Amino acid sequence: MTESTPLRLDLDRSSPVPLYHQLASAIEAAIADGRLAPGTSLENEIALAARLGISRPTARQALKSLVDRGLLVRRRGVGTQVAPAQIHRSVGLTSLYDDLAGAGRRPATELLEWQPVEASAEVAAELEVEPGAPVVMVRRLRTADGEPIALLTNYLPEHLAPPAEDLERTGLYECLRARGTQPAVARQRIGARVATAAEARALGEGARSAVLTAVRVAFDDAGRAIESGHHVYRASVYAFETTMFAR
Repeated sequence: MTESTPLRLDLDRSSPVPLYHQLASAIEAAIADGRLAPGTSLENEIALAARLGISRPTARQALKSLVDRGLLVRRRGVGTQVAPAQIHRSVGLTSLYDDLAGAGRRPATELLEWQPVEASAEVAAELEVEPGAPVVMVRRLRTADGEPIALLTNYLPEHLAPPAEDLERTGLYECLRARGTQPAVARQRIGARVATAAEARALGEGARSAVLTAVRVAFDDAGRAIESGHHVYRASVYAFETTMFAR
């Protein structure tokens, strides 16, 4: 948690713009330009109202509007803080590792598991193999700038699975390309649910926090299934983006 000295906020009482909106806009600007970094604690509404000479409901309304928009978070026993920086990822056939690096973040991988397993009925259907066929299961924790972002579980045909040490250095798709396999197309289903206790601990979230989920099956340029991914992302810091066109 980052502590800060009270931010200087100038309000124009002669303006037709409501005071709560001026206050919210000033705090939003300070977040955008870096004066209020992610994790910075803000004054509570009582202290803020007293310092600025405004009513407590006005301060409360300003802070609530920023909480509702995801710019601030309120945590019991901690208070109001600037929310973690959001990672916005376009929905495309790319590696999270490459997307983070391209966005100027510092991605890293903790390899949690790498082991041969028998394909379950679900995984067998996704990889187009017989149930019980040998596949490799890989589970990784992906971080950005040292902060947990996602739990990634992938299943790959045995002959395509990259070595564990390669997966600790870079993204899965880069490993596949280096071994002569080119991801070409994928189908993906995005959802949301409550994190399990183990997921919440691994991702540094509170109990029953919301997570985004993605189930992806990727195919090479010959149409062969090359990997099945079952991924869980922190909803507090991660979002998918899509572009839509009128028909």
